[in-house]
Amino acid sequence: MRKHPADDESIFGQALFDDPSVRALERVGVVDVGSNSVRMVVFDGAARSPAYFYNEKIMAGLGKGVSDTGILNPEGRDRALSALRRFAALSEGMDLPQLACVATAAVREAEDGPAFVAEVEAETGLKLRVIDGVEEARLSAQGVLLGWPEAQGLVCDMGGNSMELAELKDGQVGQRVTSPLGPFRLQEFKGGKGPLTKHIRGVMEGLADTMGRHHERIYLVGGSWRAIARLDMERRSYPMTVLHEYRMTPDTVLETCDWIGKTDLAALRLKTGTSQARMDLVPLAAQVLRALVEVFGPREIDVSSYGIREGLLYEQMPERLRRRDPLIEACRFAERTTARTPGFGKKLFQFLAPLYAEASPERLRMVRAACLLHDTTWRAHPDYRAEVCFDNATRANLGGLSHAERVFLGLALLHRYKNSRAGSRLEPLFALLTPEEIRDAEILGRAMRFGAMLSAHAPEKVGHLEYDARANRLTFRLNPLHRALFGEVAAARFQGLAEALGATAVLDAP
Repeated sequence: MRKHPADDESIFGQALFDDPSVRALERVGVVDVGSNSVRMVVFDGAARSPAYFYNEKIMAGLGKGVSDTGILNPEGRDRALSALRRFAALSEGMDLPQLACVATAAVREAEDGPAFVAEVEAETGLKLRVIDGVEEARLSAQGVLLGWPEAQGLVCDMGGNSMELAELKDGQVGQRVTSPLGPFRLQEFKGGKGPLTKHIRGVMEGLADTMGRHHERIYLVGGSWRAIARLDMERRSYPMTVLHEYRMTPDTVLETCDWIGKTDLAALRLKTGTSQARMDLVPLAAQVLRALVEVFGPREIDVSSYGIREGLLYEQMPERLRRRDPLIEACRFAERTTARTPGFGKKLFQFLAPLYAEASPERLRMVRAACLLHDTTWRAHPDYRAEVCFDNATRANLGGLSHAERVFLGLALLHRYKNSRAGSRLEPLFALLTPEEIRDAEILGRAMRFGAMLSAHAPEKVGHLEYDARANRLTFRLNPLHRALFGEVAAARFQGLAEALGATAVLDAP
């Protein structure tokens, strides 16, 4: 039975989370030596939802040709070693503890893999841990759980030389399997397009026999999948380019796979900012994706920007920390580090609670997040503060947040600072919300706009709200000891909130 990471030797060289109640993460680095890319990521910030303090990748192509020659690509090997020398120097300059370094398919399969590992350690001091395909699948699935705690379905991680599958159910990683369906390996396939298509389909059918065909969702992990998702956005003129939690249907995936085969990829590469090395692998990856969708028949295909690197971090987390909401943890950290009055967001949420007495847990989660973030962009120029709020919510590295929820959160924060959204450059993004969601976001924004200005520290001392949805009446019961705080601007904002609710404003001021 596998021991919990806290009981085993940590790949980071030390326990990252000795205290399960820890909120912040000390800066730690991870290096992932893949078949196609070599990447260094440095995590910082909220422990449950870490930010990317540093992120650098080199498309080394280490695994190109390994299936034919049996050895690492010579040029790729030189490039990878050069990148690792740089990463070791960067780590030293950042005063990081020992980097956690893993290597996947190319290094584990090549005859000269052990020699490469030894050379890396001799020249850089970095110790590469070579993981097998099943372990790679587990770590990738844990990466999905870091950003998607409620994820249920099948995780599919495509690297350069392999493709892994792992089942997620009830917060646990279940059965895993590895396969040779990486684009580098498929490039070496002999026999032409027809036999290749048949080969891919045959391997996929075997994977489905092992993993089952009952998975409603497939979570895509890996650069080739993200490149295809970005092309899908381009084809559909999708208004947001955040790849994490981008969702596709089987029909749209198949349409995009067809479109990729008929379109000038050089032009698309320029439009989407995709590297040439990545775009060269897209046609083969699209063939694999087509087979994946046709054989497994999921209802939805979701893109995860989190994978092995995030999985390594999740590996170190005690269960108590894993159970926390990554969105709320990130918002708490943002408030603590950038708001004028850390801790006020919780009081604001409690002040507004009467408006949400019948709200769903999902909506309350958005309200809580918005209250925590409501003052985190106060340093922005007043003329642009509303749009900066929106941009921060829609573009920030936040886990556990769908694209529609990003826009809802952004729009609520926009209305925290601005009554009107008409004529905004952001309008195309509002199409991701229903009219009811747009109205609810405006109500939340106006509510924060009112509550945040009543008191610098404790709005509940000034008075409290009562909302009768059936009678369409919003009452503010003012504490006579703080009558002076309910001035002309506060009265106007209270009236604006009532109008957004479609309610009559009643001021009870004894």
